[in-house]
Amino acid sequence: MSVDRSQLLILGLGNVICQDDGLGIVAVERLLERYEPPPGVEIHDGGTMGLSLLTWATETDTLLMVDAIRTGEAPGTLVRMEGDEVAPAVRDRLSVHQIGVADLLDGMRLFDRYPPKLLLLGIVPESMELSTERTPAVERALPRLVEAVAEEAAALGHPLIPREASHASTPHAPRPAAVALGLR
Repeated sequence: MSVDRSQLLILGLGNVICQDDGLGIVAVERLLERYEPPPGVEIHDGGTMGLSLLTWATETDTLLMVDAIRTGEAPGTLVRMEGDEVAPAVRDRLSVHQIGVADLLDGMRLFDRYPPKLLLLGIVPESMELSTERTPAVERALPRLVEAVAEEAAALGHPLIPREASHASTPHAPRPAAVALGLR
């Protein structure tokens, strides 16, 4: 299976049945409701797939992960990490799926296919309990995260295309990673 190389890959990560842990998935869903990716930009729901995302992640110039990340700051705080800050953070401060993301980064290094630019944008979670509802602090912060991702894409030279108002009410869900990778 061949995956086309992207200039920018935005991956929403997390587990939607673990309350705030699913915020990365929700953020990319909302991003795609408001924006269309231009050529060279891929936006996907990476869920908790970890190493299964290796093919995608190694075929991009810039990987921007969107996820819940614990920092010791107040729940709902927007977090941005870049480059060498990301790998230690995902080992120590991500959520219940941190092992999968750490394995993904290790796999990219092992195959000498680490993207030239690596970023993590997220929100400090309040709760990772079993629930499909996000906490109020995280829910209030999600619009800021969506805009931060769009601003980051623009700063990287890949401005997202605003969807027309007539199309804004039609959700444009990200392609689940399992489907895009041919796993189902």
